[in-house]
Amino acid sequence: MKPFRLLSLTVGLLLSCTALVSAEMLALLNYESKPNQPVRREGIAIMDIDPESSDFGKILMEIPLPSDLVAHHIFFNRDRTKAYITALGKSVLHVFDLTRFPYRLRAIDVPDYQVLEDLVVSEDNRTWYLTCMGSSAVIMGDAVKDQPIKTIRTPEGGTASVLYPHGITIHNGIDRVLITSTVKPDNMAEAGETVTVLEASTGKVLSTHKVSSKPSPAKAAPVEVMFSPNANPPVVHITNMFEATLWTGIWDPKTKSFSFHQVDDFGPRQQGIPLEILYNAKGDRLYVTTGKPGFVNLYDNTDPQHPKFLQAIPAAPGAHHTVLSPDERYLFVQNSFLNLEGMSDGSITMIDVTKGKVLGNIDTLKAAGFNPNCIMLLPNHFRQADLRASQSLQ
Repeated sequence: MKPFRLLSLTVGLLLSCTALVSAEMLALLNYESKPNQPVRREGIAIMDIDPESSDFGKILMEIPLPSDLVAHHIFFNRDRTKAYITALGKSVLHVFDLTRFPYRLRAIDVPDYQVLEDLVVSEDNRTWYLTCMGSSAVIMGDAVKDQPIKTIRTPEGGTASVLYPHGITIHNGIDRVLITSTVKPDNMAEAGETVTVLEASTGKVLSTHKVSSKPSPAKAAPVEVMFSPNANPPVVHITNMFEATLWTGIWDPKTKSFSFHQVDDFGPRQQGIPLEILYNAKGDRLYVTTGKPGFVNLYDNTDPQHPKFLQAIPAAPGAHHTVLSPDERYLFVQNSFLNLEGMSDGSITMIDVTKGKVLGNIDTLKAAGFNPNCIMLLPNHFRQADLRASQSLQ
C-alpha cells in the first residue's frame, strides 16, 4: 500500500493558502480500511477537490482516528464552527473546533449508548440531538458545552415509539424533530417502517407514523429524513432503504401534524438502497443517492410536496453522501456504504450538474485501500481575517 502524500503545514502556511487561493475547495472525508487490507486504519483526510487546482485529488493532511472507532458521519453545527463525528463501534461522539488549527478532536462520552448514527443541531445553535440506533434512544445535548443533557426513549404503554433511530431533522419554527426507524444493527432483517415526531423544545415523543403502503411488518427501513429548504408549509422527504421508495411528510398548521405520502419508486429504474438527501441552496433541486448499483437521482423540487424526477446520473457502487460546490456547478458523490460487499467502490464521483454529466472519479482513497464513509466541504473560517491582515501589510 502506498502511503498518503502528507504535507508539513504550519498554521501560517495553511491560513495564507486558504486566503489567497480563491478557487480552493477542501473536503473532509473520514475513511476506513477496505476489508481486504491486512492492517485496519481509520482517519479523517482533508482533500483538495477543486478540479481547477494543481492539487486536485491530493490529500493535504490527515487526522488519525482509533482503528476500532468505525467513524460514520460528519455533521456541522449551524455556523459551521464545529464538526461532530459519530461512531458505530464505540460509545463516543467526537467534536472539533473548525476555527482553530491544528484541529484537535475532543471525545464526548455517551456511555451505554450504541451505534451513534446522525446528529442535528437546533437553529439557535444551542442544542444537538443524537440518534443511537443500537440503543433505541435519542440524546439531547448542550451544543455550547457539548455534553449530554437528556435521553429520549419510548414511553411505556404509549403508541408512539423511538425504535432503531437513524435519520433525524429539525424545524424549530414548528418545534418539531422527526426521526426514522431503520434497522436493528445486529440483525438487519429486523427493520422498521415508521417516522417518529418529537417536540423539539422538550424532547417529548408525540406520534409515530408508518411510511409504507405495504402490510406490516413492511420492513421498509426508512433511513434519512430532511426538511426541504424554504418550503411553506414545512415538508420533509424520507428515503426508504429496503423498500426503495421516496416519501414526503407535509405539515398541517391547523392540526399541527404531518401527513405522509409516497412520491417516487426507484424499483422501475432498477435502483435499490436509496440513502442520502441533498438540496441546493434555493431548495428547487433535490438529489437522492441509491447505493445499488450506484446513482444520483435529480428532482425538480419547485413543489416539495410533489418532487418531479428529472434524471438518474450514474455514480459507483455504494453511492452515499454528496456535496455541492459553492457555485453549485459540481456535485461530488462518496461511493461507499458500510464497507458492504458490492457497495463499497471507494471512489468519489464528480458530476457537472449543469450538464448532468459525470466528469470523472477521484480514486485517491480507493487506490490506497480505503473506503470514504462521508464527505463534507470544509468551511473557510480563515479567509476574511487573513485578507484583512494581508491588506493591512500593504
